[in-house]
Amino acid sequence: MPLSYETVFSLINFAVLPAWLLLAVLPRSSITRTVVHSGLYPLLLGVFYTVTLVTGFAFGYSAEGGSFNSAAGVSQAFSHPHGILIGWSHYLVFDLFVGAWIARDAQRRGFPQLVLVPCLFFTLMLGPVGLLMYVLLRFALRKGGWGLFETETGAGA
Repeated sequence: MPLSYETVFSLINFAVLPAWLLLAVLPRSSITRTVVHSGLYPLLLGVFYTVTLVTGFAFGYSAEGGSFNSAAGVSQAFSHPHGILIGWSHYLVFDLFVGAWIARDAQRRGFPQLVLVPCLFFTLMLGPVGLLMYVLLRFALRKGGWGLFETETGAGA
């Protein structure tokens, strides 16, 4: 019996939680480096995303009229449960990738882990809001400017 869309949605949500917990609780652990910072998690989620995307287009698991060419087409694509899995896994992949970057950047800049946890939480929950919080925090604590890829001395990486 195939899994329901709701079950798969729940599974992919739960699948990212260990990576986020590692970033928040064991940021310098070898487990975190191996599992999260190596790119393993985003790559595995990327495989899920790719398979879901390809099956949606190749086998017709999508809404009639769904496309990425217009707001109406995107709205229609996300009206189908398969389209929701595609979109949601896309968010999960990129939010985790950004969260891992934030954690690595914060370690390089000597941030206390406690001040980083809210940024990670909001990156998990609201993506760009967490990234904005981190950049503002970095600026406020004078541990870097607005540029996302500048080094501590201000030069680009």
